[in-house]
Amino acid sequence: MATLEYLELLARDAAPVEFEGPVLAARAAGADPATLATLERAKVLALQVRGVLESRRRRESELAALYETAAALAALTDVDEVLAAIVHRVRLLLHSDVAYLSLNDEEAGDTYMRVTDGATSALFRAVRLPLGAGLGGLVAQTATPYATPSYFEDARFDHTSGIDDAVADEGLKSIVGVPLLLGRRVIGVLYAANRTVRPFGRDDIALLVSFAAHAAIAIDNARLLAETQQALHDLRVAGELLQARTLSVERAADAHDRLTALVLQGGDVEDVARELRAVLGGEVRMVDPAGHVLACTDPGAAAPDGEAALLAGISPASRTALAPGLCAAPVAAGADHLGTLVLRRAEPLDEADRRILERAALVTALLLLFRRSLAETEGRLRGELLLDVLAEDERDPEVLRERARLVGADLDAPHAVVVAEIAGDRTRAAQAAEFLASRHHGLSAVHQGRLVLVLPGLEPRAAARLAGEEVGHAVGRRLTAGAAGPAVGTTGITAAHAEAARCLATLLALGRTGDVAEAGDLGFVGLLLGERRDVGAYVRSVLGPVLDYDAERGTALARTLQTYFAQGSNLSRTGAALHVHANTVTQRLDRITQLLGAGWNEPARLLEVQLALRLADLLRP
Repeated sequence: MATLEYLELLARDAAPVEFEGPVLAARAAGADPATLATLERAKVLALQVRGVLESRRRRESELAALYETAAALAALTDVDEVLAAIVHRVRLLLHSDVAYLSLNDEEAGDTYMRVTDGATSALFRAVRLPLGAGLGGLVAQTATPYATPSYFEDARFDHTSGIDDAVADEGLKSIVGVPLLLGRRVIGVLYAANRTVRPFGRDDIALLVSFAAHAAIAIDNARLLAETQQALHDLRVAGELLQARTLSVERAADAHDRLTALVLQGGDVEDVARELRAVLGGEVRMVDPAGHVLACTDPGAAAPDGEAALLAGISPASRTALAPGLCAAPVAAGADHLGTLVLRRAEPLDEADRRILERAALVTALLLLFRRSLAETEGRLRGELLLDVLAEDERDPEVLRERARLVGADLDAPHAVVVAEIAGDRTRAAQAAEFLASRHHGLSAVHQGRLVLVLPGLEPRAAARLAGEEVGHAVGRRLTAGAAGPAVGTTGITAAHAEAARCLATLLALGRTGDVAEAGDLGFVGLLLGERRDVGAYVRSVLGPVLDYDAERGTALARTLQTYFAQGSNLSRTGAALHVHANTVTQRLDRITQLLGAGWNEPARLLEVQLALRLADLLRP
């Protein structure tokens, strides 16, 4: 019966105090000593069995906790979550009031709280332990577990006010700590603590050591995982940088090939702008130092905002300059500022793109210098050719034609010849004339102190006006010029040059500085000066409206004018000579004024009209 009763107590996991019940009941019933001894023996055995079962249950719980911890390590995603789970399980399995974990700070030379479970003191959670100080500092320094049933009474530890204050604030008495080991290196300490004097046994320390090993693995795995993730991130970033660098190199190589081809093929500024846009995108503008646009990939677009301010800060010594949405590079040859390349693009330029823009500016400077050198060479050749055409000594016309062909001129085409007085800056005037002549495939030179232009495909008066505008603008004053033509061949050009020179001399003699004219514009003086004296054309230039009126209506306005002049401009005598009333003469003179314009009878024009009437009589059959 006694054995059965103890089995029932074991079966329902009764408390140890309940195992005294059968012995007390038998003693109260007056059982004999042998029976009491048997009951005592059964009680002891039952308690031993209960202890074994309790130990196995505890071991099973510990193993389950360790297994769960290992599983959590295998699926590690967040090291803080794993460490918090370890500390929490330590507290549950050791039935401690508090459990916590600290990590060593190698740079600071101390150890700090990483995770706590059950702690209530903010001072305790924030404490840092110098290596060798306190129980935890001693464990971290020696890599050996330490346990104390009463912390404040234990003299093995170096008590410091900061640590003791934190432990006292948390109210801890019994503490055990074991090291977190990676190989032989201590990376931290795992603790369990009670607020009452309740010592920790060897089994507790052994269990804590097992959890410390898992915690160390979790921390190391987290470190490796973090390093791996950082390495992957760095590798990805490096790959992106390498790809971007590769694209930049390819783009730079493409730009180099395009720009080199432009130089070899004799491209111009417009070609540079077009190729630069193809490589970098956006809109490209080439602006000269005066602000004039020499090339633009979007001719209809206005100057972008901020361009003027950006250009103001550009000098030959500048590198690329930046403004919102704009990048500019100076086009320079030494200290000579030839202009600026401006790129408008929404995306910012990296260093490689800026290098491409700078290279394009260098190529642009090279092309402009080449164009300038070519223009100077052609200008010199054109000038020498024209001087040889105008030379008094005879030269082989075929040789002159071949030289003209080499500079793109055709001496056998009709040309207008302009001779102008050089006013102001002689060099600027000559350069402007060279530029005008090269643009029209003509010739220019300074001959006998005068500027000479031979321009194909233009009427003499139009050529003189064009020269007056462009060369005059370059020197800052109006040009006085005479013109003649059309002239064909070397002989024709020489003759036209002589006539244009006489027209210029006449303009200067008449005080008509700043005017341009051909012989036909100088009235009877031009008729006298011209090589080809077209009398009929002169008569029509002066009396054309009157002659046409007479021919269309059968009137006699021209005869009336002749009679009026013959009668000394007397109305009465004129009427008598014509057999008409004086009022009729007045009416006819009014009609002539309508046809020739007011002022026809002023002294200067009156001479022209009289001469034209005499010449008209001579031309009449």
